[in-house]
Amino acid sequence: MASATVENYVKQILLLREASEAGTVAGKPSPVPLGKLSVRMNVSPGTVTTMAKNMARDGLLHYRTRAGVVLTPKGERLALQVLRKHRLVEMFLVSTLQFDMSEVHAEAELLEHAISEKLLARIDDFLGRPQFDPHGDAIPGADGKMPHRKLCLLSECAAGDRIRISRIQQQDDAFLRYVLDAGLMPGVALTIESADLPADAFSVVFDDGRRLTLGGKAASGIQTTAEVSRKNVEKPAPASAKPSPDKNLSGSILLNMNEIKLY
Repeated sequence: MASATVENYVKQILLLREASEAGTVAGKPSPVPLGKLSVRMNVSPGTVTTMAKNMARDGLLHYRTRAGVVLTPKGERLALQVLRKHRLVEMFLVSTLQFDMSEVHAEAELLEHAISEKLLARIDDFLGRPQFDPHGDAIPGADGKMPHRKLCLLSECAAGDRIRISRIQQQDDAFLRYVLDAGLMPGVALTIESADLPADAFSVVFDDGRRLTLGGKAASGIQTTAEVSRKNVEKPAPASAKPSPDKNLSGSILLNMNEIKLY
């Protein structure tokens, strides 16, 4: 059984790889530099190097002196298991115990190493097998597969676009408290009223008529899915065409707390 430290390492390697702009090289995962891993784990470069060599010996990753580390299939499976536990625990804390999404990360960091697979399966069933956590991050399935969506930064949207918040990309405590106070949680639908790039300001309208102006930095921390774009409004489909179902709605995780009971 892997230690909590090893589980944290493989999880962070996976997250750093996903966050990398390079992503893959010729269809293969690109190495995660040890310098980045050192910063993420908040340990010295020497500690990371020693740990990487030990994990390579255990078959969890490939260690390349100058390039960095790449998870092996064994290490990838472990990382996905840990990430699945972490995000399902976050979802459980928000949806049943009424934590807010700015509080759950630290709790999930502790519980992810202690929760059994049996309890995790019960939580997954109880929650209705969610695909995304409270921040909008994808929850790996029991089979290790990750759900995918096509996302766009709010800062890249145009005036008239109809969007739904799908993921909070910037997840420091201060920003999470800001989006909670502003009502910008995953699942919320908005219309872009104006996008003033020179002024670095984006005005949005909620379905209840409330208006809010975001700066460019805040808008760049929120990812969305398109509902009805300005272009689609200008060029409606022919009357004979049948509208296709909105698949984006399946990615919404807006929760009605009054509809969820814990037995």
